Amino acid sequence: MGKPPQDAEDDGIGDVQIGQDRKFVVSLARGLEVLRAFRVRDGFLGNHEIAERTGLPRPTVTRLTYTLCQLGYLMQVPRIGKYQLAPSAITLGYSALANLGVRQVARPLMEEVSDRLAAPIALGVLDRNRALYVDISRGSSTFTVQLDIGARVPLAKTAMGWALIAAMEPAERDAVFDRLAERHGDDWPALRAQIEAAIERYPQRGFVASEGNWRSDINAVGVPLVTADGSGVYAFNCGGPPHQFTRDKMETVYGPAIVALVRDIERVLNGT
Repeated sequence: MGKPPQDAEDDGIGDVQIGQDRKFVVSLARGLEVLRAFRVRDGFLGNHEIAERTGLPRPTVTRLTYTLCQLGYLMQVPRIGKYQLAPSAITLGYSALANLGVRQVARPLMEEVSDRLAAPIALGVLDRNRALYVDISRGSSTFTVQLDIGARVPLAKTAMGWALIAAMEPAERDAVFDRLAERHGDDWPALRAQIEAAIERYPQRGFVASEGNWRSDINAVGVPLVTADGSGVYAFNCGGPPHQFTRDKMETVYGPAIVALVRDIERVLNGT
């Protein structure tokens, strides 16, 4: 039997290939892993929960949370002995978002299309074995997805993840597949077949489509955007309930609409 599939929100430091890199500062990496352990809808986390999420020894986590509190990146609530992200950590995230030129260009175009389609549109980037939401426009949609900026979704099971994979060069894709195989264990062969089937159709139609692969109540389309200056690879997705996102409408309405959205964003970014 293979390794059982994992569904944890975060991917631990073990996924980073440190090897014999003498420039790699392990203590810094561990401190950042502690910050990554906090999720969008988390309230407070204790040292034990952080240790479980990061895979780091609890004594190490205790020293790291103390240090991060002293630096202003974490805040401890003495009454319950747990931690939450402090303003310094939040400022880092907002600074990163503010510097994403694609996000600034895309936002008004996303809002217009999401209003017209009455469906949410999200912008995401690769984050190890997951796709990270960096923006979302809900438009006039009555369908509410419990995801927001900072949320992570599975790379191997979502239209956004498949779109990111579709944009990869073969060598990068092979490396990602190796990590996903280790992560998903016995489920990987079936997942890989679904991903490859979606990617095979991508060149002809310009988008990938997922029908309940992650959640049975969500069908979605995804389109990648590779910036001309090489500054990044992004993905846009649009999804909703199967009765709205039927296979026919994904092929004829939603998929082409997101392809057109991405082409418009590319034209703005390229000054054309």
